[in-house]
Amino acid sequence: MSSLKKIICLANSYKQNERCIAGIDLDTGKWIRPICDRQFPEDGRVPLRIRLVEHGEPKPLDILEIPLDNKGNDFGFESENFSVLKGKWKCLGKAKVEDIFPYCNNSEYILHNNRKYIYPSYLKRVPWHLRRTIEIVKVKKHNFSFVQDKRGKFRGSIKSNHGYWLLNNAKITDPEFMKNLENGYSPTANNLLVTVSLSLPYAPEDWEGEAPCWKLIANIIEFD
Repeated sequence: MSSLKKIICLANSYKQNERCIAGIDLDTGKWIRPICDRQFPEDGRVPLRIRLVEHGEPKPLDILEIPLDNKGNDFGFESENFSVLKGKWKCLGKAKVEDIFPYCNNSEYILHNNRKYIYPSYLKRVPWHLRRTIEIVKVKKHNFSFVQDKRGKFRGSIKSNHGYWLLNNAKITDPEFMKNLENGYSPTANNLLVTVSLSLPYAPEDWEGEAPCWKLIANIIEFD
């Protein structure tokens, strides 16, 4: 059974040379991650020909209308996935930054813990209605920092107002923000809305044990 779902776009981030799109369902207030699991059963990435809206990329705060199934491949642990069906994506308008505040995470952790990864086995033990693999947090500019690693990749960190790490050295996958950083830009607004998402399980060469899901900074919105 399919339906046209309306979401506020809060992520259009790099995923295996394509994109991962995600946002808040305006009807339910819950996260939706549209996935092309029929075309890409291994990870559900969304190709350009599918995600184009009025000949351009979906942008943060766009209100998108997307034809989606009422279910999708969860890849074993992702609760927000809905399969993309045939049909044109539409942009119905633009949300305001303040419209996002009710959906911000106010807990002491970003995505379940204070590490930069989560094991899939842990997520599978979390009840479905409490499981989160993507969320958005409101951050003061002075609590956000970034560095460029040896491979030229940008990584971001977030501190709490009390000075402890909420997220440390997470890869930034927001294409527009990355482009700005490459051109020497630094955030100027007093506040940020930061969307953090989980990768599919991946283990570096020297990793021992279960392959973890890494926390990624998928989108950054600046505001005063």
